[in-house]
Amino acid sequence: MGKARLSSDQEFGIIQLLPNLITIGALTAGLTAIRFATQERYDLAVLLIVLAAVLDGIDGRIARLLKCEGMLGAELDSLSDFVNFGVAAPLVVYLWALEDMRSAGWLAVLVYAVCCVLRLARFNVTSRTRNNGKSRDFAGIPAPAGALLAMWPLYVSFLSANASVLPAGLVAGNLVAIGLLMISRIPTPSLTRIRVAGRNVKFVIVGVAFLGAAVLTYPWMTLIAICLAYVGWVVADLVRRRGNECDHVTNK
Repeated sequence: MGKARLSSDQEFGIIQLLPNLITIGALTAGLTAIRFATQERYDLAVLLIVLAAVLDGIDGRIARLLKCEGMLGAELDSLSDFVNFGVAAPLVVYLWALEDMRSAGWLAVLVYAVCCVLRLARFNVTSRTRNNGKSRDFAGIPAPAGALLAMWPLYVSFLSANASVLPAGLVAGNLVAIGLLMISRIPTPSLTRIRVAGRNVKFVIVGVAFLGAAVLTYPWMTLIAICLAYVGWVVADLVRRRGNECDHVTNK
């Protein structure tokens, strides 16, 4: 995602730097999540990574609205994504449940992190060579979605103070599976595909406000619902694609 074009011989208003400032804010949230995880304040760590994902979703859109996209912002965004979703998220999971597995747990973290950086590198290349990065679909799970899915065992555990921690093997296996899905060629839908009629904009705004309030009020239940909805969306989209391919072959 592009941001402001910065040059030593140009001047910019603060509003033009806003997308980059949002990206820095997301990076700060991700790094602080690691700090809270080392203090065993895992709930705050998870919420900070969720905040980083939200900020990552809006910085590029604001840059396009302000018409201040540029290479510096694109690189900054990619590096921030790797720190937040390729390093902070798996480290939180590791510190929460995988330390006792030692080498096996750390290997799961490494597999996830390597897959995440490969996914981001592939996205950077394809966004510059295909449709100027305006494709409405992704190949593989995006890094922010991968981070949220990687942390679902924590959401389940946080639902109740007496909830038992899920088996470490399951948590590690989930990390590896999500990492492989990020570098897969499975087509996954993007929010940019969604178009809203003008008469329905007010309902979308109310819905987003409701979702934000739900995350603040019932964070773990809401995050589980979001993960399930996303997985259902991806599966339904795959089924639709398969159906269209079969219809195309049949009609030949």
